[in-house]
Amino acid sequence: MTPNSVVKTLTIDGKQVSGAAGETVLDVARQNGVDIPTLCNLDGLTPTGQCRLCMVETKGSPRLLPACVLQIEEGMEIVTDSPRLLKYRQMIIELIFSERNHVCAVCVSNGHCDLQAMAQRLGVTHIRYDYLHPLFQVDGSNLKYEVDHNRCILCGRCVRVCDEIEGAHTRDIRNRGLNTLVITDFDEPWGDSMTCTNCGKCVQVCPTGALAEKGKSVAEMAKRRQFLPYLVMRREGKKA
Repeated sequence: MTPNSVVKTLTIDGKQVSGAAGETVLDVARQNGVDIPTLCNLDGLTPTGQCRLCMVETKGSPRLLPACVLQIEEGMEIVTDSPRLLKYRQMIIELIFSERNHVCAVCVSNGHCDLQAMAQRLGVTHIRYDYLHPLFQVDGSNLKYEVDHNRCILCGRCVRVCDEIEGAHTRDIRNRGLNTLVITDFDEPWGDSMTCTNCGKCVQVCPTGALAEKGKSVAEMAKRRQFLPYLVMRREGKKA
């Protein structure tokens, strides 16, 4: 919060808190020790509200709203944890699992996966929906990394870190619905990319095993996110 920022007061889960104008509900919640679930949001990257896990209840609105893009207003009353929210969050996790092939036992990120951890946190023990079982190809053309679209949850983290931090914009998203894919350049094999710098930032921010380092065992596939504070500094530097 800058010295000249306009302070707004609101209530989160019955506790009166404050934040600067322009901050989001998720920002203020984190500043006050309230952990709202999310898979697509990452400090230092532009929030997009893609996963919808951070939905919250707002007094006066019948709709659930994503906390990561909901800017705070004076007098807001926010609920971040309720039976209704838990029901919707569990449903979202189940739909993510059913949409692609997330078989944890044979995944390189087993034990180091944000999706797996989120399912455990929310108490998701089984999937009530039919599995769609798409069969996407694995792109291993890059010398250092590989992408398995079958494990992608379309959070957009890799697209944003490549664009906003590395400045390469190698990745983007094409198609809609079940056929949505994260692509390299003009839908070319990763190894043929003329824009990729092989920095590996996309791999490190991926919440699942969709992006992985070649030659790494399951025990070695913990994502290295030590550079994340640097993302925040870069974002703040661009805003200055």
